[in-house]
Amino acid sequence: MSIIQDIRDKYAKVTVVLVALALLGFILTDYFAGKSRMGGQMETSVGSVNGWSISFDEFNPMVIQAEENMKQQGYPQNAAMTQQAIEQAWNQKVSETLLLQELSLLGIEVGKKELGDILYGVNAPQDLQNQFKDTKTGLYNGTLAKQNIDQLLKSGTPEQKTSISNYINALANMRMSEKYSSLFANSTNYPRWIVEKQNAENGQLARISLVRELYTNIPDSAVTVTDAEIEKYINKYKNQFKQQESRSSYYVSFSAAPSASDSATTLGEVANLKERFKQAENLEQFLAGEGAQYYNGYVSAKAIQQQMKDSIFKTPVGEVYGPYLDANTYVLARMVGKVNMPDTVSLRHILISTQNRDSATAYNLCDSLQKAVAAGAIFDSLVARFSDDGGSKATGGKYENVPSGQMVGPFNDFIFLRSPGSKGIVKTDFGFHYIEVLSQKGSGPAYKVAYLPREIVVSQETDNAALNKANAFAGECKDLAAFEKVYEQKLKAQGLTKGTASDITPVAFEVRGVGASRSFVRAIYEADKGDVLKPERIDNNYIVAAVYDVIKEGTAAVNTARASVDPVLRNKKKAALIIKKMGTPATIDAAATALGGKTIEAADSIRMSGALTGTFGYEPRVTGAAFNPSNKGKALAGPIEGLSGVFVIRVDNQGTTPVIQGDINSIRQSRYQQALQAFSNQYSPNNPISVLRAAATIKDKRQARY
Repeated sequence: MSIIQDIRDKYAKVTVVLVALALLGFILTDYFAGKSRMGGQMETSVGSVNGWSISFDEFNPMVIQAEENMKQQGYPQNAAMTQQAIEQAWNQKVSETLLLQELSLLGIEVGKKELGDILYGVNAPQDLQNQFKDTKTGLYNGTLAKQNIDQLLKSGTPEQKTSISNYINALANMRMSEKYSSLFANSTNYPRWIVEKQNAENGQLARISLVRELYTNIPDSAVTVTDAEIEKYINKYKNQFKQQESRSSYYVSFSAAPSASDSATTLGEVANLKERFKQAENLEQFLAGEGAQYYNGYVSAKAIQQQMKDSIFKTPVGEVYGPYLDANTYVLARMVGKVNMPDTVSLRHILISTQNRDSATAYNLCDSLQKAVAAGAIFDSLVARFSDDGGSKATGGKYENVPSGQMVGPFNDFIFLRSPGSKGIVKTDFGFHYIEVLSQKGSGPAYKVAYLPREIVVSQETDNAALNKANAFAGECKDLAAFEKVYEQKLKAQGLTKGTASDITPVAFEVRGVGASRSFVRAIYEADKGDVLKPERIDNNYIVAAVYDVIKEGTAAVNTARASVDPVLRNKKKAALIIKKMGTPATIDAAATALGGKTIEAADSIRMSGALTGTFGYEPRVTGAAFNPSNKGKALAGPIEGLSGVFVIRVDNQGTTPVIQGDINSIRQSRYQQALQAFSNQYSPNNPISVLRAAATIKDKRQARY
């Protein structure tokens, strides 16, 4: 296998290693080329970071790679996965761009000699070490690796040159990331005096008497919070009210799902295929002609999840069961064979792929390996040198406790239908496998079943009926007001529901309640507030939507922020009323009388680090006043605007107790490690990228291309 093929195959694994090692968790690509991106053509841009344009051509491969990684991890391949891949790639690209800009400003770089050490030194990437080993010593041969890479960079194809350049740049940027992270690690400190001060504070103990008037005792109608006051609060704390662009709409769904007539038609079609299915000699060919697949292998009864499996299992070999309904599909099941076999198998194998060699060559090599094993050759060594199955190279070709149905049919039947110790060559679509069955566990019935499914399709008549209803509704709705009026007057009585789709982002692929449709999201963003969209087919529904809210990127409007700001301002006004009612009492008893004969309560064993005891809850200002030395001996301290109400307190006692929290040096080390983790956690507000991102000017234009 050539070096470029190996790098392509293993590049994903290298990036995984880099992600694990990176302080910021991001793969950095094409640093030097990136410096020339400023001023890129807008029509090819998906956004920019501090004026540094991100082109579609560099961004889209990251999306594709993210999708491939998710597929390998078993994510469902749907619109949600695509949207997640785009979002993951965007966050990665924004973060790497911010980091590259910072590295450039700081002058952090990787020199030619250092890059050579990264690639060809003793700590070279593992995939290079695996490929370029000295034949005598088995150790990494950096000189050989350099010769091969230099040769490809000089005379390889453009694609090969790009692949290797990206690989090298990723390693170089990884090193720069490590240098950047070391700036924070080496400047982080947790002084001894802080630990000692915290221990001393945690050892303090106080007892207070208090009078309180809760905000809930004053009706909301007693105070008024105006839009102007909310707007003033928003402007004062703008960072708390940043909002992303989004839109919201009402919608009505007109079902275009298959009707009873459509179901009956499909049932008849499947029933007509039953005899042909039963008589078919080449099941794989027959099912392929009907658009279905055939798994030609035995599967344990425990692993079969078919809805009607009990009835299928009772079907004689050669007979067909069905048609039966499974979700929106009618299915025929032909019993091909029944056996008893193990539940799981452990094995080892060597794959000789036919992807890059003809079948005869592949078989001859596999047969030679079989003979070499029989003559005493070391199996692990043969796997490492010859096997094309990357998934089992690290385990010497072993797969342990494999359940039935996981391997391709011929492979599956060889390992499950033969006894432990069996050896042989098996041909699959991947190539030729030399297999040894090591052990087997359990036993039970297993079946080989061929399935012929036929999805119930919507007839043109059913589809037209739904579309006509949707068109009629949309035709009567010239704006949002008409949409709501017509719905209430005509559609509600028909049992149709008006749904709400809120917080639709510009790059959304799927709208909650509506389904997956980028064209629908684009239409929402091409419309203005109050517009009614023409019907759009999404899944088995025609959707008619009306835009009722448009949120621009920036600072939240008053009506958006009111829900969170109103309670804060309302409690502040209630606090002013309570303080006015209380007047200027000289003692806590006078305060209790002024508030209508309130009970003087006690809070004992208060700690600086904890909440007030009893039912008082978390009141940090009251706790702070309890430990304020100037309040000791006073007849009254307050009034204090707390979280739940207004408090007046009298400090009855302040003291200290020993608080043992461990060795100070151990505590310092623990806090130091916590600080480092805060820097390295990409979701932490203390993470350098989070800080840079908060201060950056980021323009997102992905919706123009996705």
